[in-house]
Amino acid sequence: MTNIIIALPKLEDARGMKNILVRGGFTVTGICTAGARAISLADGLHDGIMICSYKLTDMVYSELHECLPPGFEMLLMASDHLLGQCEGEGIVCLSLPLKTGDLLRTLGMMAEYVERRRRKARQKPRTRNAEEEEAVAAAKELLMARNHMSESEAHRYLQKCSMDSGTNMAEAALMILAMEG
Repeated sequence: MTNIIIALPKLEDARGMKNILVRGGFTVTGICTAGARAISLADGLHDGIMICSYKLTDMVYSELHECLPPGFEMLLMASDHLLGQCEGEGIVCLSLPLKTGDLLRTLGMMAEYVERRRRKARQKPRTRNAEEEEAVAAAKELLMARNHMSESEAHRYLQKCSMDSGTNMAEAALMILAMEG
């Protein structure tokens, strides 16, 4: 599910937009009229889509865009005249008056992009910091010296321990080192 926040200067417009999106199959995380509130809602989330107008009660779209967390995309709705003045990378624009079909298709495309980026980030292997690397190396050396294992055998043993205990290799290495301690 993609987090969607609607930030429009009139609360009744934001509520109407929410109703359209809900009927279109989307889940709306929050609605607001102020950029500061929109930023506060977004800060509690990892990623999502911010739907906003050119001007909110306390800031314009560009200020809001600068303050959004990196995982957020922006969908800006404004008149053609204002859209011509808009700048900013990573901002998708829709011109007013809005067609419901255009809104739903554009939001669907953006939501798919956010979901694809989220899946890709989950698949990326986590990297160890220097301290964790040292713990893994020390545990391997201990296993090699104490149990007469080769480096690859010690590595496989650490992998098996981490899988059996449901921890990562660094935590398994720290457990082995603690038992020796």
